[in-house]
Amino acid sequence: MITIEKIIKTYHMGTQDLTVLREVSLHIDKGEYVAIVGPSGSGKSTLMNIVGCLDTPDSGTYTLNQTDVSHMTDDELARVRNKEIGFVFQQFNLLARTPAIKQVALPLMYAGMTRSERFDRAEEMLKKVGLGDRMHHKPDELSGGQQQRVAIARALVSSPSILLADEPTGNLDSTSGAEVMGLFDNLHEQGITIIIVTHSNEVADHTARTVTIRDGEITSDHRHKKNGKHTPKREEQPAAPSQADGDESAWSRPKEE
Repeated sequence: MITIEKIIKTYHMGTQDLTVLREVSLHIDKGEYVAIVGPSGSGKSTLMNIVGCLDTPDSGTYTLNQTDVSHMTDDELARVRNKEIGFVFQQFNLLARTPAIKQVALPLMYAGMTRSERFDRAEEMLKKVGLGDRMHHKPDELSGGQQQRVAIARALVSSPSILLADEPTGNLDSTSGAEVMGLFDNLHEQGITIIIVTHSNEVADHTARTVTIRDGEITSDHRHKKNGKHTPKREEQPAAPSQADGDESAWSRPKEE
């Protein structure tokens, strides 16, 4: 599904060049549940920008569902995003005065569906995330955890190949965060490919695989032995030590067509 081969990304800042990804290679199969973990400045957000088709590498290749997206134009990347990727953001990014069902139906306006079809699909997704009784509530009538569930339903409504989540529990209390991660666990059990960017080991422990990035290089990639919902015990695979400084760019909202 996702194959990244030796990608390099450098930002030019005045007279200085800052290389934030250094020959990074990564393969993710369909149906995997992966956390990409690293501290601030590690390059994890830059990697996610590329995985999410929000940016392109300077060199190396990125193949998504057998299509090379490494050097696509902005418009081409936007079409890939709209078809293949559902985004979940830390800030929810919900419209303040809009009921949940309209929030979720909104991405389908460009899919050639009738209004009835859009709202039927949105209702289905809201029920899927446990909000069948909150479909007509506005964001200020929902808890933080419920707002994030609306955002997850919106990300799923177009049936994307991949669900990408950027610090999805970052704005939630511990109880709401655990509920949201439980939802991701359930979605993974249904076969959905999920990639979570996080600095939290507790969040990463819910997943089946953790990729650690530091100073622009992947320093470990290990799969978990899962007992029940999640376990902190992991099988580690050695990786080459990191030797370079790095930085990361902000993960911005995708461009709409």
